[in-house]
Amino acid sequence: MEKNVRQKVFKILYEINEKDAFSNMAINKNIKGIRDNDIGLVREIVYGVLENKIYIDFIIKKFSKIKLRKISPAIKNILEMGIYQIIFLDRIPDSAAVNESVKLSKKYGHKGTHGFVNGVLRNVVRNKNKIELPDKKNNPIQYLSVKYSHPEWMIKKWIKDYGYSFAEGICIANNKKPHLNIRVNTLKTSREELFHSLESKNLKVKYTKYAKEGLIIENPKNITRLKEFKDGLFQIQDESSMLVGQIMNPKDNSFIIDVCSAPGGKSTHLAEKMNNRGKIIARDIYNHKLELIEENIKRLGTNIITTEKFNGLELDKKLLEKVDYCLVDAPCSGLGLIRRKPDIKWTKKENNLEELIKLQYQILNNGSKYVKKGGTLIYSTCTTNKEENIKIIKKFLAENKDFTLKGFDDLVKDIEGAEKGFIELYPNIHNVDGFFIAKLIKK
Repeated sequence: MEKNVRQKVFKILYEINEKDAFSNMAINKNIKGIRDNDIGLVREIVYGVLENKIYIDFIIKKFSKIKLRKISPAIKNILEMGIYQIIFLDRIPDSAAVNESVKLSKKYGHKGTHGFVNGVLRNVVRNKNKIELPDKKNNPIQYLSVKYSHPEWMIKKWIKDYGYSFAEGICIANNKKPHLNIRVNTLKTSREELFHSLESKNLKVKYTKYAKEGLIIENPKNITRLKEFKDGLFQIQDESSMLVGQIMNPKDNSFIIDVCSAPGGKSTHLAEKMNNRGKIIARDIYNHKLELIEENIKRLGTNIITTEKFNGLELDKKLLEKVDYCLVDAPCSGLGLIRRKPDIKWTKKENNLEELIKLQYQILNNGSKYVKKGGTLIYSTCTTNKEENIKIIKKFLAENKDFTLKGFDDLVKDIEGAEKGFIELYPNIHNVDGFFIAKLIKK
């Protein structure tokens, strides 16, 4: 592994931890100029450190004479990188992990820090098979928190909602590497045609279990460089997200509003479902996100979509009772996406949730007012937090008697709750991103 690679990893982690950069953006910005072979390793170490942060910091506390909070951010990042390689990466010799970390500390630390880094990491190497976790019986929450590196507040929430073993299952699933899923653009090709086309390029392809237009790519190297991607034959999208369009199931020539649309995966799917006939308004509050939607529209050829800059917290009186379908894919805590974006564990705070729930409810309430009598309202989130999901729907139904849940077990098979009009998806049960989708009809 080139030393340049470790420097890139250090820089990316520093930007994420100290400058609040999003992991995917920090990686994409910093991997320019390194070999394709090394890009995978950069991602592996960055995401590995982020996934296992509490456990790694637990190890630092055990072996460092300096308190964790007093270690400078740069040296802490170097220790985390080194410990991740020692504990989790068999193919990198322990000696290389230690020596390269020491070199980094000479470059980015002050005089004397390299001796500290060397001492801590050599101590970890000698004792790595004797590290004891908190006692499961006496400290069950701390045990889960350290073993699977999830904040205690998340674990308490999941235990309260689902019980201890289910909460542990979510933690385990969140630390597994998910497969990349793509949605076939049925305006340009069929699922079978794309399956065989990608397979002929030595990609390992499987059909998704629940989504009718989905494929799983098990070895997705440079997928966005493929001609099939550039020609708009598919969109990268998780299976649970594809189910939103499948559950809405809009008719041709309908009028749809997607009130929180970026990056446009669901809007473009709905256009494909309508055979590119009808009208879709895709809204967001940020110009750069609207540009992203427009890029996808152009590539996929879903030209019935118009983008508009509009805040879902405001009511658009021009649209009152005008649309056949409204999609409220609400901004949420994102707890269902941790396996793809492990930094969510550290950026989301429990005290932000209450404000978020109020915001979600207001956007849902506004969206509902655009729906015609007999029209459909879909509410979805990418979180496993019941307060943002079924509890919001129950409150909404209690206050809006003209809406009712509508079952969709004819559209989605083998998922509990579909017959009642809502589904809760979990990485540990369904092997998809954590998601919630409810379908309501205006009487």
